[in-house]
Amino acid sequence: MDLFDLGNQDISAPLSYRMRPRTLEQVIGQDHLLGPASPLRRLIDKDQLHSMILYGPPGTGKTTIASIIARMTRAHFESIAAVTAGVNDIRKIAADAAQRLKYYQQKTILFVDEIHRFNKSQQDVLLPFVEDGTLVLIGATTENPLYELNNALLSRIKLYILEPLQESHLARIINDALQDGENGLGSYQISLDDQAVPAIASACKGDARMALNIIETAANSYLQEDGTLFIDLDLLQKILSRPLLKYDRRGDGHYDSISAFIKSIRGSDPDASVFWLAVMLEGGEDPMFIARRLLIHAAEDIGLADPAALNLAAAAAQAVQLVGMPEARIPLAEATIYLATAPKSNSSIKAIQKAYGAVREAKQIKVPLHLADSSHPQSRALLGRGEGYKYPHDYGGHVKQNYLPEQMAGMIFFEPGSEGYELIIREFLNKTEARK
Repeated sequence: MDLFDLGNQDISAPLSYRMRPRTLEQVIGQDHLLGPASPLRRLIDKDQLHSMILYGPPGTGKTTIASIIARMTRAHFESIAAVTAGVNDIRKIAADAAQRLKYYQQKTILFVDEIHRFNKSQQDVLLPFVEDGTLVLIGATTENPLYELNNALLSRIKLYILEPLQESHLARIINDALQDGENGLGSYQISLDDQAVPAIASACKGDARMALNIIETAANSYLQEDGTLFIDLDLLQKILSRPLLKYDRRGDGHYDSISAFIKSIRGSDPDASVFWLAVMLEGGEDPMFIARRLLIHAAEDIGLADPAALNLAAAAAQAVQLVGMPEARIPLAEATIYLATAPKSNSSIKAIQKAYGAVREAKQIKVPLHLADSSHPQSRALLGRGEGYKYPHDYGGHVKQNYLPEQMAGMIFFEPGSEGYELIIREFLNKTEARK
């Protein structure tokens, strides 16, 4: 089956194929790229395309956009799949493109699906043809091209990022498929429970192809003899072979679950903490939102009682960005359990809040002269800056002197707690007090 076939749709083809948009106006969810005033839309309309990469998750419209370009362009259009094409295929297409450009002044657009699967040799062969304009390259990839494509090729193309489809977009796509009597399921009487679309959206994670596959599976397996079908959570659970949570990512489910999650960690209950983590991830919560909350919690509720907690939370956040779901659930679980079982202290947030209050109440804040910048050779002699400053290393590492503005001398903002590493901090501060 050719993705760029302009003929009539085969009713035996998958629903996701039959419902593929034919025009840019029919593409749902990528207005930032295909809106009337967007640069890419203008280039497509004018048929003045440059080499580009379409980067985004599965089912967001990369191949669809390429197929629409194939229909709209006056250039010759070739398409290959990176998993099956070799160096000789690229050279053959480029040779034909050079002849076509020389004798007919017709450009050639080469669409490469899954371009991230091209190895270095294939990319090196492709590079000169892109560089001299023999080929206008359109690559599609679900993998970050900054890591998968070499710098020489990246420097000669424009990167366009497609976003995961939102629940509202998927609702429109599903509704169109249920209403379309020619290519969709409009000849049947199929309706959905109010919770069905949110459940499908949670299951397919912004992938329109998967959403339509779910609907098609429901129709193929459970359509009644009279052509009716009601899709609810129970039916979807049978199709997806897993329970479906009623989790509202914008309502109470979102706020209540993250609240229960943080309070369980703060309460040092690793079992409840990892349970609420699973609830949120299974419900389709953004894993980076959870990672950000772990970072905040590590600083706010654990702090200096265990300084390693913040490092581990930061590492988990970085891991989420690098590997994505579903593997990201593992570093998130590791960080969650570590934070839940770590000693707790809120001394850091109390210290900064108290310091904020002092700053806001102060009528004037002036750096004491002995602490002021004295890097200029004449600053001490002419301005008195640095005069009287005691270098702590000359006194064994710490020495009594005022480090605050004069009107705030003696104020205490940080009070170490009695858990974990803060006990060591307390002993250190008591030692410095004795030296004073």
